[in-house]
Amino acid sequence: MSAPAPSPLAVVDAEPLPRQEEVLTEAALAFVAELHRRFTPRRDELLARRQERRAEIARTSTLDFLPETAAIRADDSWKVAPAPAALNDRRVEITGPTDRKMTINALNSGAKVWLADFEDASAPTWENVVLGQLNLIDAYARKIDFTDPRSGKSYALKPAEELATVVMRPRGWHLEERHLTFDGRPVPGALVDFGLYFFHNAQRLIDLGKGPYFYLPKTESHLEARLWNEIFVFAQDYVGIPQGTVRATVLIETITAAYEMEEILYELRDHAAGLNAGRWDYLFSIVKNFRDGGQKFVLPDRNAVTMTAPFMRAYTELLVRTCHKRGAHAIGGMAAFIPSRKDAEVNKVAFEKVKADKDREAGDGFDGSWVAHPDLVPIAMASFDAVLGAKPNQKDRLREDVSVAPGDLIAIDSLDAEPTYAGLVSAVQVGIRYIEAWLRGLGAVAIFNLMEDAATAEISRSQIWQWINAGVVFENGKTATPELAREVAAEELAAIRAEIGEEAFAAGKWQQAHDLLLHVSLDADYADFLTLPAYEQLIG
Repeated sequence: MSAPAPSPLAVVDAEPLPRQEEVLTEAALAFVAELHRRFTPRRDELLARRQERRAEIARTSTLDFLPETAAIRADDSWKVAPAPAALNDRRVEITGPTDRKMTINALNSGAKVWLADFEDASAPTWENVVLGQLNLIDAYARKIDFTDPRSGKSYALKPAEELATVVMRPRGWHLEERHLTFDGRPVPGALVDFGLYFFHNAQRLIDLGKGPYFYLPKTESHLEARLWNEIFVFAQDYVGIPQGTVRATVLIETITAAYEMEEILYELRDHAAGLNAGRWDYLFSIVKNFRDGGQKFVLPDRNAVTMTAPFMRAYTELLVRTCHKRGAHAIGGMAAFIPSRKDAEVNKVAFEKVKADKDREAGDGFDGSWVAHPDLVPIAMASFDAVLGAKPNQKDRLREDVSVAPGDLIAIDSLDAEPTYAGLVSAVQVGIRYIEAWLRGLGAVAIFNLMEDAATAEISRSQIWQWINAGVVFENGKTATPELAREVAAEELAAIRAEIGEEAFAAGKWQQAHDLLLHVSLDADYADFLTLPAYEQLIG
């Protein structure tokens, strides 16, 4: 076999990283370049289509199931491909970024699946992008270990049969990778993440009895799922593995995708593994799409919108019914609590909430669910064990009792809760603290005993924006205005400075985070994604 032609991709504005040549090989970059050449034009068209769809929603303030795909929904004969053995039991999944310590801890966690995250739990510095890939390569070759420089504690992998199955999540379609360019243009981050991982690991994973499995984020339509399917078909042929080896689970975390769940599964049917029900990104998407829709679309405090809210319940139950009708896994939402090493009472209350949440999901027919910390794995496992027993899933529960009308998914005003001043303060607090960490290269951040990621910052800034533009009057008589948001943000910045001290404050990116939060929360031109202006400020 002749050597591959030199890749037309250029690595720009990036300091050399240790062992980067093991990831950025000529052959791997040639594959990414071919993905970019073939599929980026269609990706660009689909991003433009998102804007057209958004404009239509602004005009009508409504959504419906698509009339042009009614035949797909009505055809009961099609199913997704059967789950491979390594993905048949997904009762507990742990999520987290791909740094070395997390890679080992997640694989060892006792969860059935690890969502290895290059998306919302990872700030896309070049170091995180490249070394995250290297950590996964090392893990599959069992060449990974880690010693914590602060504690001196060492970490190593358990035996292979005890490790979680990896499902990797690339970045969403909207993000570019500025350090990898083609004719001077950045390559989409999704193609970089997918391409490098698939090229290096597809055959290795098959040899381990598993396969290249993916979570697809921020999907807004079945046409975007179709593009991913075309990429999978091409990629499998390119490296010479059987068609259908790839499996993809799609996050239904946008309101438009909630109306196209069956069509999304249909487009991916030879490669589909299931759908996942998110929360913060889903609510963020509702705000983004219906921000012109008036008072009936104004959300209360984010913590008041639980998964038992009527419109959220409609969404999750429709997801379970859709998945099981088509033979796919239905995966539930995140338990983000981080156990406190100091406060047993905090843990007790939180563990009870996690148990109730996972009991509800298992009882509703979900086949598995997410946690953010290894200590939550046994709690979630017990909830699903109680329902599943020895069965790997409950796809046989078809939930034919579920009937969801189009309006049920956007009945925001069915929730008996209002925005509060404390909710505004919380949104500012969490927004500043998360963005500051993100700008330092951290995507998964512990804030007030919760593991937060970029979706947290999105819903925080979206609620500030929405409440101001709706002229919300809080229970204390104060009106949501730009001036009030600036006042709260200034108070929070001063509180952080007092809490951590002048030296740590000066060493961080607190003022920058404060300014960015206010920019995306107060700008009349609502930014599609916070991470777009934030990426311009991300160093590395």
